[in-house]
Amino acid sequence: QVQFVESGGGLVQPGGSLRLSCAASGRGFSIWAMGWYRQAPGKERELVATVTAGRSTNYSDFAKGRFTISRDAPKWTIYLQMNNLTPEDTAVYYCHAAAKGWTPSTSWGQGTQVTVSS
Repeated sequence: QVQFVESGGGLVQPGGSLRLSCAASGRGFSIWAMGWYRQAPGKERELVATVTAGRSTNYSDFAKGRFTISRDAPKWTIYLQMNNLTPEDTAVYYCHAAAKGWTPSTSWGQGTQVTVSS
């Protein structure tokens, strides 16, 4: 399956920015798309954004206009540039992968904590 190494989280003030990184590698799993998800305390994990091999992107409504997902080819390293952060963005951010047809990887990254607070 896929292994992920996430980094870039931290503490930031409201209105600030952070850039998350995730490097994916694996055997026996052909990555076709990757995405960022987040989970806030007491809430379910939710999609933030995805990017495909063809660099098509998709964003949840709360991320549109503030977050940008990108990837480095040919290796699967993805980034999430987050601007104008609010306390509601506080969560653990995870990256994930899918094969063609959006078949999900069974593994997840360890997550990186993002805390937005003054």
